[in-house]
Amino acid sequence: MLRAPGRDCNGCPRLVVYRLENRKDQPDWHNAPVESAGSLDAQLLIAGLAPGRRGANRTGRPFTGDFAGDLLYSTLIKYGFAKGNYARNANDGMSFINCRITNVVRCVPPQNKPTTAEITACQPYLKSEFAAMPNLRVILALGGIAHRAVLKALGHRATAHKFAHHTEHQLLPNLTMIDSYHCSRLNTNTGRLTESMFHHVFDEVRTRLNIAS
Repeated sequence: MLRAPGRDCNGCPRLVVYRLENRKDQPDWHNAPVESAGSLDAQLLIAGLAPGRRGANRTGRPFTGDFAGDLLYSTLIKYGFAKGNYARNANDGMSFINCRITNVVRCVPPQNKPTTAEITACQPYLKSEFAAMPNLRVILALGGIAHRAVLKALGHRATAHKFAHHTEHQLLPNLTMIDSYHCSRLNTNTGRLTESMFHHVFDEVRTRLNIAS
């Protein structure tokens, strides 16, 4: 059974304090754990870090409303993993195709930096995602923290699978993880991740799924 934190999850005291501060400052925002988006029947699961304060924490949909979402969603549409028009809000009518998106930490952390304990506290929800996706064939890990969280949730040692952009890791006979630098504004502004680099990762995702099919 799929597990998800409740709206007032109290598992991480620091994140609870931050959530309540945001609810007071911005009462019209989502300001709660952000649920995954997309069908559980999907073959592709994209694992991000955590909701952004003005992104998913505001809108309630992963990666929606901040710069990272601009690049991610335009890429999903380009590669046929989503359709419609992305408009930085959860009611834009966009839908996913054979793709699901989650975060390894479900609540927004201060400065976008979750602690190790907070990542660990959300592990049961990540494990639940994997267990509830019978057709899962590819996990796209956005950033090193997501990479390590996925490995831990699946019982792999991080030392056996080093994070590197555009690198594949065979985790199970029918499950591949592909790494990418996170599509954050910091990474794109510094040139660490370009749109072309991100698209090349999705070329590989498509190739893996075609082989799996």
